[in-house]
Amino acid sequence: MNLTNRNYIQGSLFEEDYLVRTLGALAYSPDIALTELVANAWDAGALRVEISIPEEHGQDLTIKDNGTGLTKAEFHQRWMKLGYNRVKHQGKRVQFPEGLTGSRLAYGRNGIGRHGLLCFNNHYTVITIQDEIESTFKVSTLSESQPFVLQDESFRESEGHGTQLIVTAKHHLPQPDRIRDIISARFLHDPQFVVLINGKSVPLEEHVGLVDSSILNINDDISLDVLFIDTQKTARKTLYQGIAFWQGGRLVGEPSWILGDTPVIDGRTRFAKKYTFVAKTNDLTDFIKEDWAGFIRHEVMDEVYRKLSEYIIGAFGILAKDKIDETKTSIRDDFKQQYTELSPLGKYEVDEVIEHVVDAHPTANPETLGIAVEAVINLEKTRSGKALLQKLSQFSEKDIEGLNRLLDRWTIKDALSVLDEIDRRLSVIEAIDKLSGDSKIDELKILHPLVTEARWLFGPEFDSSEYTSNRQLGTIIQKLFSKKVDFHTFNNVKNRPDLFILGDSTMSVTGTEAFNPETALVELNRILIIELKRGGSNLTRANRDQTVHYVEDFIGCKELTGNPYIFAFAVGETISGKVVGRQKIGDNNGQVCVTTYAQLVDTARRRLFNLREKLADRYEGVPGVVLVERLKQLELEFEKT
Repeated sequence: MNLTNRNYIQGSLFEEDYLVRTLGALAYSPDIALTELVANAWDAGALRVEISIPEEHGQDLTIKDNGTGLTKAEFHQRWMKLGYNRVKHQGKRVQFPEGLTGSRLAYGRNGIGRHGLLCFNNHYTVITIQDEIESTFKVSTLSESQPFVLQDESFRESEGHGTQLIVTAKHHLPQPDRIRDIISARFLHDPQFVVLINGKSVPLEEHVGLVDSSILNINDDISLDVLFIDTQKTARKTLYQGIAFWQGGRLVGEPSWILGDTPVIDGRTRFAKKYTFVAKTNDLTDFIKEDWAGFIRHEVMDEVYRKLSEYIIGAFGILAKDKIDETKTSIRDDFKQQYTELSPLGKYEVDEVIEHVVDAHPTANPETLGIAVEAVINLEKTRSGKALLQKLSQFSEKDIEGLNRLLDRWTIKDALSVLDEIDRRLSVIEAIDKLSGDSKIDELKILHPLVTEARWLFGPEFDSSEYTSNRQLGTIIQKLFSKKVDFHTFNNVKNRPDLFILGDSTMSVTGTEAFNPETALVELNRILIIELKRGGSNLTRANRDQTVHYVEDFIGCKELTGNPYIFAFAVGETISGKVVGRQKIGDNNGQVCVTTYAQLVDTARRRLFNLREKLADRYEGVPGVVLVERLKQLELEFEKT
């Protein structure tokens, strides 16, 4: 159904104050209403706005500008449309009347500013001139069928351009002096835009928001009169915060917190949103671009930027110190719940951090300051927090730079994962190196768990979590070794069925599984056997032959599914000179490798890129049993995470 052609029984009805009630502060605050109406004149390319505020209610309040004005069609299309999208229909830039030039961003976005007249009465008059036609429109909200209506219109020939708004001030009569301060604060960046309130404007030097003024001597030929202004002293906000250059009473480019190619401060900070600097001079004519859009690149301008930047940072630093209590209060409000949970000492330390950050970085944006404070609060809540703060306070400049570079590239979690893994592997190497020669060490409880939980010691191909003990291997082991071992030894300290004692050695058997594409059943495809002799032991030919027999027993076992390749390692302190170190078994079904703990350690160090030598101090002098305890602690921490 085409709804546009449907005959409705009834459309919407509107109370006569409907529009006023939807405007919020614009409808009851004369400060906001008049500021928005002046912004409309700015958007119309006006250079001069005259506001006449009456002394009593019942008299006319007028706003007159020399902007582009409106045609009849433009008034109907723009002024009379609710939610008019200025950006869509006119763009972000301001169009100036013929004969006037400039560069401006428009304040208007949704056309709501024109309704500021309703702050004073529910009807008003618009007189506007364009193309030598003066149009008069009378607008009212006194209608049930529409939010606002055009009651009357008339036209006559006229010269010039611009718009005059007339409203009888029935309520919310503004105070001229206050309005003068507020409006001048919002538009102070452009000396060519003059706003007169009852015939008077506010000279910049007399502005109520003036914080400081200084003369900066750049060189013998150039000086700047710099004024530091709090634009929110009276106004809520302005579109143009930053540094405004006035050359001979004319704005150069647009205000910005960037000087040349370098930001002076982050535009998101509370300072950037609150303050403006105006640099007045008559000495920069030779460095201005032809279209006045900015300055050319020149070493003289680099010096201007440098000295002006130093002044601004210094001014903000002084201001930040003066407002430290205000900053503390703001931060406490942001972290009220966390802050109240801190101890008195914790609160004191958080306050110290705020003071330090504000003192060192007065223009830090709220996010940065918040991150710093939140980090300190979290540290205060942990047992290790104070210890960490102690460590940070003792960092050298290189340490700080290194930590910053680390955190730029890694998250804390990722960095800890990598560092813990490196520490774990290095600790394993060192522990094996220090304990393998001790014949008193219990290899089942200490040495063998170290080795078998670090299969990468035997080669990168074994560095996989796929190697696990499984039910099939457990059954095979018990069948093969039932006559050779006392099976109470399977009840070892870690309750691992793959780890057991064989006389003067211990053995572990793990494997990996894979699907057989022909049967779609899971089968063993690799088996890893590690036989460790007691510390201080010497590997003989008989020891090697025994390991070969174990492999042959596995290969010949009927219960073994698939055709897995078997890797077997016999490890001892030393090797007899007559023993061949590597031997193939069967028809390429497996191999036996006879090696020493020292060879494992040396190989592992190489695989870890010789990090042991780079971190020698960390492990030197630490007993092997202590390293084992450290590994247990790392394992517990890993399980927690």
